[in-house]
Amino acid sequence: MTRFDGLPEFVAARQQALMRTAYLLTGDGDLAEDLVQSALVKVAARWGRVAAAGDPEAYVRKILYHEHISWWRRRGRHRDRPTADPPEPEGRPDFADGMVSAILLRQALGRLAPRQRAVIVLRFYEDRSEAETAALLGCSVGTVKSQTHRALSRLRTLEPGLADLLTDSETEPTGVAR
Repeated sequence: MTRFDGLPEFVAARQQALMRTAYLLTGDGDLAEDLVQSALVKVAARWGRVAAAGDPEAYVRKILYHEHISWWRRRGRHRDRPTADPPEPEGRPDFADGMVSAILLRQALGRLAPRQRAVIVLRFYEDRSEAETAALLGCSVGTVKSQTHRALSRLRTLEPGLADLLTDSETEPTGVAR
């Protein structure tokens, strides 16, 4: 038995899910790949203990979120990102409306603070409970609740066109593609 037993199988099975989450956190495909790779390198060094603990995906995801926040802190908190307002829809709605909403949501997520973005991704994209989100981020359930409230308020302010996707209660936004 080597110290990497099961790691290649884990990576093969969970890489796409980790990439989707990393993409939602970073908003960039190349950065998402780098983030997943960085997290997996850190996990590889501890793989024997991580696998023995029984839930390697939770450990990898925790590293993923913390690594993203570390990157954000090193780059600086304020980055100007040019954004273009999408054209107003004309005529009857069609499948493009969903794409516009998805683009608007991605842009708005990119303008949230990393912790707020992580909370939104964990709670609504990955459908995690408040307790699971708190455990993954290493904070209290109260912090998760307040960060969720602030993030949803900020999303509503940043992109009023998404109001129909974001419910008035602090429950799952409707229409968010998984």
